[in-house]
Amino acid sequence: MVDSRRFYEVVSGQRRGVLAGMVRALLAAAEIPYTWVVQARNRAYDRGTLRTHWVGVPVISVGNLVLGGTGKTPLVAWLAGWFRDRGIKVAILSRGYGAVGKTGNDEAKELRCLLPDVPHFQNPDRVGAARQAINELKAEVLILDDGFQHRRLHRDLDIVLLNALEPFGFGHVFPRGTLREPLSELRRAHVVVLSHAKFIDPAFRAKIRSTVQQLAPEAEWAEVVYEPQGLVSASGEIQSIALYRRQNVAAFCGIGNPAAFRLTLEECGFRVIAFQEFPDHHFYRAEELRRLADWANRLDVSAVICTPKDLVKIASNYLGERPLWALQTKVAFVLGEEALEKRLVALCPENERNRPARGT
Repeated sequence: MVDSRRFYEVVSGQRRGVLAGMVRALLAAAEIPYTWVVQARNRAYDRGTLRTHWVGVPVISVGNLVLGGTGKTPLVAWLAGWFRDRGIKVAILSRGYGAVGKTGNDEAKELRCLLPDVPHFQNPDRVGAARQAINELKAEVLILDDGFQHRRLHRDLDIVLLNALEPFGFGHVFPRGTLREPLSELRRAHVVVLSHAKFIDPAFRAKIRSTVQQLAPEAEWAEVVYEPQGLVSASGEIQSIALYRRQNVAAFCGIGNPAAFRLTLEECGFRVIAFQEFPDHHFYRAEELRRLADWANRLDVSAVICTPKDLVKIASNYLGERPLWALQTKVAFVLGEEALEKRLVALCPENERNRPARGT
């Protein structure tokens, strides 16, 4: 089995040589039938051959065009909070990839910590989950997490995130690249959000925006960053980022975009002297945690830092003898917040459209 790092090295072209070239050629051959199937499915939905289910309340989808992380969970939390703060009953729907037992997957646990008063339904049958949210909890708005390719459920607003560090999947559909579907399908998006925008220069951002405008000329454009807020422990203690600024730390993560996490840590002023990456949604087994603890104990570091998505699965204040913290961040808009809010207001129940957010 090829791990995700080697896969990315091959499809991105970082790995050179005859063998890597042969592998890319094989992956390019496999890309053709995969792309055909994806496009055939999309055309079937476009023509109505495959049925889209309308559930009677507005549905907002937050999704990706590529495999890997783009920062969906913080944006889902921002959207859910936007509606909640206006007194609108909102629920989140997701497939529940990687869920263990009845507690939900890492994203569900993270959202539960961020928004304990917003219900989250995890079910591969998201049409069934939508009806459950409406019938049981009288939900007025639904947010579909990772839903751009899930076309069975009708949506009123399609938001697609692009990771600024690799927005277009190396120009190829999986398995030759990391696109989930051809770039041309971006035309279905109503709003395109460039995430981690601060990690690239303005000229590159403008170039990405120009490409998106050619693919989806009707879509709104937005850019977001993820601002560090503080450090949180498994027991809920919160500390300032300044606690470990200019000190040696170790870090690890099991997310789709580890590069952005490391850049954020360095931006906070931490000296990251050791860093480990795990696959997205990684479940940390007892033996792996023991190895991580031994790794941390051998290092001259003041603390170990991970993401909230990792911490909810580990649920410990320490990794070996080192304090374990998660770095909390929140979405902040660089561009496009007003345009997105106009779209959201249009989806609000009629009697809620002019209600200000709490505290404003």
